[in-house]
Amino acid sequence: MKVGIIGSGGREHAICESIKKSSKIEKIYCFPGNAGTSEIAENIAIDISDFNKIKEFLISNKISLLIVGPEKPLVDGIVDFFKDTEINVFGPDKIASQLEGSKIFTKKICEIYKIPTANFGIFENCNEAVVFLDKTQFPLVVKADGLASGKGVYICENKDSANTAIKEIFNGKFGIAKNVLIEEFLIGEEMSYFIISDGKEIKNFETAQDHKRVLEGDKGDNTGGMGAYSPSRLINQVLEKKILNKIIEPTIKALKKMGSNYKGFLYAGLMIVKDEPFLIEYNVRMGDPECQTILPKLKTDLLEIIEACCNEKLKNLKIEWYNKKSLCIVLCSKGYPDKYNNNILIENTEKLDLAKGDFIYHAGTKKIENKIYSNGGRVINFVSLSSNFKESRDKIFNHISKLNWSGGFFRKDIGYKVIDE
Repeated sequence: MKVGIIGSGGREHAICESIKKSSKIEKIYCFPGNAGTSEIAENIAIDISDFNKIKEFLISNKISLLIVGPEKPLVDGIVDFFKDTEINVFGPDKIASQLEGSKIFTKKICEIYKIPTANFGIFENCNEAVVFLDKTQFPLVVKADGLASGKGVYICENKDSANTAIKEIFNGKFGIAKNVLIEEFLIGEEMSYFIISDGKEIKNFETAQDHKRVLEGDKGDNTGGMGAYSPSRLINQVLEKKILNKIIEPTIKALKKMGSNYKGFLYAGLMIVKDEPFLIEYNVRMGDPECQTILPKLKTDLLEIIEACCNEKLKNLKIEWYNKKSLCIVLCSKGYPDKYNNNILIENTEKLDLAKGDFIYHAGTKKIENKIYSNGGRVINFVSLSSNFKESRDKIFNHISKLNWSGGFFRKDIGYKVIDE
C-alpha cells in the first residue's frame, strides 16, 4: 500500500514513523516532509495548498491513502476536493474543519448546545472591542478568529495589553480579521483530550498536557508548543465521562445537523475548573507536539486505525496502549517565536544512540548534500517513554547534551507539574 502524508513538522515525522511499522506499507510519500522523513519516505516538493498538483501526483503514483497532518489544508477543504476520487483522505471535511478554522463558529455551537466554555463577546471592529474593555474585568483573553498557528491568543492583565492585542489582530498580524473574540479568563489547569472518529464511532485517543509559553514557568510569548507529556495528571473516569457527554458528543451532534459526519482526529483543548471541563478550543487534527508524545505509546497498528476510520469500521477495532509515561521536549532555534535564523548546520546526530523507548522526530529541518540544517522555529522533538516522567526527562536531557547544537534552546522544566525534583 502506498500512502501520502501532508506536512513537514514533528507531528508528520511521528505519523510517518508509526505507519512505517505496518506490514501493509509499500511506500510513503511526504509533502513536503523534512530531513527526518527523508530517511524513511520520499519527500515531494509540492506546495500543500496546490490540491490539483497533489491530486495528479497521487493518481499517477497509485497512492490510495492521504493523511493530512496540519490544519490549513483541512480548513481549505482538501477532503471535499478528493470526494470524486477513489483516494481515501484521512481528516474532517470543510464544514467540520471550521471548528478550528473559526473560533467564533465553535463558540456559536457552544452557545446553542450549552457546551461549557468561557463567557465571550464577538466584536466586528476595533472601536467596539475597545469600548467593551471599559465594562469588563481583567485578566481576560483576546483571540484572533481564524488560524494563527497556535499564536493568536493573548492573555491580557490590563486594558493597555488588551488594546495592543485588539489592534494587532485587526491590523492583520494573523491575516485579514473581520472579528475579534474576547473571553473571560478561566482559572484552572489545561488539558488536551483526543478522540478519533469514523463518522459513526468515537474512541479515546489519549490525553496530554503541552507547554505553549516560550519561557520556563510557563511565561513569555505563546508558541506552537515547547514540549508535552502524556497522560495528563488530571484524567480519570468521571472527568472523561463529563468531557464526552458535555463537550465532544454535543459537538459531533451539531456537525451532523449541518450535514457533516466527523472523520479523523479531534483535539479538545480544555480548562479543568474544580473538576469540571470547559472547552477552550478545538483542533481538527493531532496536536504538535502532543502527537509526538502520544504515538510512541500506541500498541495498535496506526495504519489499521486510520483505514478503519476511512471505511467506517472503527467500532470493530480495539485501540491498545503501552502503560508508560511519555515526555517530549522541543529543541528550538534561538530567537523563536520571534526572529531566528535558518540554515544553521546541525551536527552530531550520529552520536544520538537511541535506546528502546527513545525517539527523535524532526520538525524544522532540511537535508542538503547529506547534511542536516535548521529550517524553522521548532527544529527537533526528543521523546522518551519510561515508568516515570523524571526518568523520561533525564534521558532527553542526555540526548540534547550529546547533540550539543549551539543554534538552539529548549525549556528545561517540561513536565514540572508532574515531576517531583
